[in-house]
Amino acid sequence: MSKLVIDFHTHCFPDELAPRAIERLSTVGGGLMPYTDGTLAGLRRRMAEDGVDVSVVLHIATNPTQQKKVNDFAAAINNEQDIFSFGSVFPGSEDAFEELERIKEMGLKGVKFHPEYQQFAVDDPRWHPLYRKISDLGLITVFHSGMDYGFPPPYGCMPEGLASVLDCFETPVVAAHWGGLQYGEDVLRHLCGRNVYLDTSFGYGRLSKYHAEMIIEKHGTDRLLFATDNPWHTAAMEWRLLDTLGLSDEDREKIACTNAKRL
Repeated sequence: MSKLVIDFHTHCFPDELAPRAIERLSTVGGGLMPYTDGTLAGLRRRMAEDGVDVSVVLHIATNPTQQKKVNDFAAAINNEQDIFSFGSVFPGSEDAFEELERIKEMGLKGVKFHPEYQQFAVDDPRWHPLYRKISDLGLITVFHSGMDYGFPPPYGCMPEGLASVLDCFETPVVAAHWGGLQYGEDVLRHLCGRNVYLDTSFGYGRLSKYHAEMIIEKHGTDRLLFATDNPWHTAAMEWRLLDTLGLSDEDREKIACTNAKRL
C-alpha cells in the first residue's frame, strides 16, 4: 500500500447534528451500517485505524437556506493538513453564485453535488451557467453519480448525462462511485476516456471485478482517486476490491495519493 493515503470521499457532521444525521441517512439507505459516529473526531479515529492520512470531506446543501451553515462548518474543519473540506450550493438558489464566491474566499477547494438530495438533473441546461461559474472560480466539482439506495430511479446523475455536460467545465470534475454506482456498463460507454476523474467510493461489494478491470483498462489510473464514502464504507473494504485488480506499485501510488495531490 502507498505510504500516503488520501481518501477523496468522506462525510462528517457537526457534533450536535451527527447522531440524527447518521440515523436518518442509515434509515433512508435501507439500514446502511455506519462505521463512525458521524463526527469529525469519529472520522479521525477511523482514519487512524485504517491508515488514511488525509480525508476530503464532502458536504451537501439539501435546501437553499442551509447553504451558509453547511459551508461555515466546512470551512471550520478545513485545515489542509489532514482535512480538506469541500462546500456545496443548492442549484437554483438565488444566491448560489454569491455562495460559490464565498466558498472560494474561505479557501475551500471544491463543491459537492448530490442530485437526489438536491432535486435536480445534472444535464438540465439551466445549470450550465452554474457550472461555468464554478470553473471561473477554479473549483473542483464532485458529483454523486449513479443510483442511491434511498431513492427510486430515474437518477439525476447518470454517466451519460454527466458526460453531456463535461464541456461546461474547465476545472476538474469527479464522478463518485467509480463513475456511476451500479452502472458499470454506462461508465464504460460514456465516461471512460473522457476528461473526468472517478473515485472508488462504495465500490466494494457493489462493483464487479470485471467492471473495475475494464474501467481501469479503458480509463487508466491517472484519473482514479481512492475513496470510501466513510462512514458507510471503510478503507479496508475498498482496498479489498483494488487488491484483486493486479495493480502495479506505481498504479497503486497514483490511486492512493498522487492523483489527489495533483488535484
